[in-house]
Amino acid sequence: MRHGIVDSPVGPITLVREGDALVGCYMDRQRHRPEDDGFGPRDDAAFADVAAQLREYFAGERHDFDVTLSFERGTPFQRQVWQGLCGIPYGETVSYGELAARIGQPTASRAVGLANGRNPIGIIVPCHRVVGANGSLTGYGGGLERKQVLLDLERGHAQLALV
Repeated sequence: MRHGIVDSPVGPITLVREGDALVGCYMDRQRHRPEDDGFGPRDDAAFADVAAQLREYFAGERHDFDVTLSFERGTPFQRQVWQGLCGIPYGETVSYGELAARIGQPTASRAVGLANGRNPIGIIVPCHRVVGANGSLTGYGGGLERKQVLLDLERGHAQLALV
């Protein structure tokens, strides 16, 4: 395990790799963020590829990430939800119920919401694209203000420069 920290318009982002796979993308003060001492030594250079893709994303130039991901630290159900999140297109949102149906668990919207909140690879695995049944912003581990910023960016209402 090793980690790096990159600046972003939504605050510092801590990236965590195990081997070649990204296992974490955490914002500061994020709910369910593991303790930093479990991230391994700091090696910002090891994350140059992910940092470049995040810069492109925040500039509105990247819609999909090309990063090897690992969800091995989740339960089978959580991994199923996180894989489902990867299928939500840039600029679109789905409700928790819609995501539950997409993964073949149509009665599990509440459980989908709980798994969504435990997503360890925020932004890249777009849990911010899940909203309430009426389209309202509901729960986001990074905070609702950040969720709105990310959705506005993807809807073309903002371009964010790295700070």
